[in-house]
Amino acid sequence: MSRKSRLAAALAALGLVLLPAAPAGAAAPITTAIYTADPAALVVGDTLYLYTGHDEAPAGGTNFVMRDWHVFSSTDAVSFTDQGARLSISNFSWAGADAWAGEVERGADGRYYWFVPVNGNGAGWMDIGVAVGNSPLGPFTDAKGGPLISDSTPNSSPLNIDPTVFTDDDGQVYMYWGSYYGLRAVRLNANMTSTVGSVVTPTGVTNFWEAPWMFKRNGVYYLAYAANDSGCSAPGYACIRYATASNPLGPWTHRGVVLDQVSSTTNHPAIIEFKGQWYMVYHNAAAPGGGNFRRSVTLDKLYWNADGTMQKVVQTSGPPPTGGGNLALSATPSTSYVSPWETLGAIKDGFTPANSADHSHGAYGNWNHQGTEWIEYQWPTAQTVRRVETYWFDDNLGIDLPASCQVQYWNGSAYVAVPGQSACGVAANTFNVTTFTAVNTTRLRLSITSRSGYSTGVLEWRAFS
Repeated sequence: MSRKSRLAAALAALGLVLLPAAPAGAAAPITTAIYTADPAALVVGDTLYLYTGHDEAPAGGTNFVMRDWHVFSSTDAVSFTDQGARLSISNFSWAGADAWAGEVERGADGRYYWFVPVNGNGAGWMDIGVAVGNSPLGPFTDAKGGPLISDSTPNSSPLNIDPTVFTDDDGQVYMYWGSYYGLRAVRLNANMTSTVGSVVTPTGVTNFWEAPWMFKRNGVYYLAYAANDSGCSAPGYACIRYATASNPLGPWTHRGVVLDQVSSTTNHPAIIEFKGQWYMVYHNAAAPGGGNFRRSVTLDKLYWNADGTMQKVVQTSGPPPTGGGNLALSATPSTSYVSPWETLGAIKDGFTPANSADHSHGAYGNWNHQGTEWIEYQWPTAQTVRRVETYWFDDNLGIDLPASCQVQYWNGSAYVAVPGQSACGVAANTFNVTTFTAVNTTRLRLSITSRSGYSTGVLEWRAFS
């Protein structure tokens, strides 16, 4: 039995139909010079600082390689300057590896405290340490000489990662952290290097996985976090859910999804107001050569409803290139059928595959369906389209190149073939370009007919004016 047959049988036995939330077009990275991840955001005066991890895994790597953290600065939230690696594992004499997701908070003494999870040299797995600097750019040094939180901390999480630190209006500081083993919270002393009272397990946080981010707006406390339940993401991927509370330690009330899954398996939020505009800062795998262990930090605008709930963030690709960009990035995709373990949104995440087997950014596939299936883009307003580019998925496990394809559009009452269509190519390892007489439509469809005995798939489908 093939891998897909076994998975299909298991899903059927459990009665599960997983329809993942589709990621939209990947947003432009703040840098492509290095791979960055796990962002935290801080506003000081007229400058936005992003504190990021640094992915150094080799191409094709299957584990995180993270040894330092970088700081990026911007005065317009558009262009960012890499201020370099401002903290590293070597700054902590008790640390061994794993420079994972941290956050910076200004203390009552005016200094800046960087809370980071690291793999300590002692017993246990991940500990949380804290470094301190006199400015947002440091230099930062170990502020404590040992872990702030470790496995020996009563009621700590079995995986102490992803600290988010928040200072309330009364000056009291709170820290949240945790993983799929559970969310934890504790108050911090004003010195930022010791705790007050017991570690608590907050309640009301639905489907928490990791990566909490806490902030306050109009008297309401908000907690955003990564969740990887089937209601919002494909297996192994994560969306960003959020909850609200009237007390910084909860209990929390779940409010919904604010960011759909992205092109990397992990998803990590930082939500910040800067110069009157709110932003969602996150990472994906959109940079050239990127992947699950070679991620890139980006940001998009976040908007609020009148009742204080957050609108779902629209993932963008930044300004379109001269001559018109990929119209797919602003479209909503749909399909006649997608396999439960595949991802429809992968067709429009802006990734250029290395070959037809490269599903490192996910893939659309319709195994085990045969015959004719379709994928479709829909726009809120009519678009002029005259060219599409299709990159086929071929996994050698039941999904193969199609026998044929046809581009269709909605003429107001039915789907019809686009006029003057050139050959709809089915070649592997390349973008197949199909041109046609321009159509003005709100819906564009790619009808795909499989070879006998096979299903079909798509890694990327672009549309241009």
